[in-house]
Amino acid sequence: MTKLGWKKLIIQKMTIAGTYDEIFDPVVETLVDILVERDRVYKQYVKEGSEPLVKTVSDRGAENMRKNPLLSSWQELNKDALQYWRDLGLTPAGLKKIDEDSLKKEKMSTLDKLLSNLEG
Repeated sequence: MTKLGWKKLIIQKMTIAGTYDEIFDPVVETLVDILVERDRVYKQYVKEGSEPLVKTVSDRGAENMRKNPLLSSWQELNKDALQYWRDLGLTPAGLKKIDEDSLKKEKMSTLDKLLSNLEG
């Protein structure tokens, strides 16, 4: 996704969640940059064969298998992005920290139920 696409999506989701304010735009921009870089790293990982382990050669000539640095980078960027999503109220835990009542379903009292039945 493009930088503009990510920004629009994040602001749209924040607006729906009720957490958007222009004051958070610098934080949104940072998240956008992380997501664009994450997408770039993932595309490169896929382009290079999606191998979780790669062969490396030590300075002494020994061949070793190690975790693909692109995969490590992608995972780290995901963790960073998740923290920003959380801080902006775009995960259940993050939204709950901002607005504790946001995820609670409104329960109707018995009187409310009776009155709503009379109206219908």
